[in-house]
Amino acid sequence: MFIMELTYTAPIERVEEHLAAHVAWLDGLYEEGVVIASGRKDPRDGGVLVAAGIDRARAERIAAADPFTTAGVCAYRITEFIATKTAPALERYKEQLPA
Repeated sequence: MFIMELTYTAPIERVEEHLAAHVAWLDGLYEEGVVIASGRKDPRDGGVLVAAGIDRARAERIAAADPFTTAGVCAYRITEFIATKTAPALERYKEQLPA
């Protein structure tokens, strides 16, 4: 599982210009079942995506394809973790530690 943290690198006005494309891009990832949660950070200096069922290379491709990235208004920090414990509603995302 991945925590994909994006930080805005441009003024919020420039970010807003690309928000509709970013939301449409996110919708596609939700439809694929790749992103299971996302939202703005508070204070609003970026956002966070939680992605599951993918490998590191796919997470990096996802970040590179974000309209915010291609517009040059954000940078990503990708953190992989093993979700060994989850809420009951997220049971299907539970992972095992490597042997």
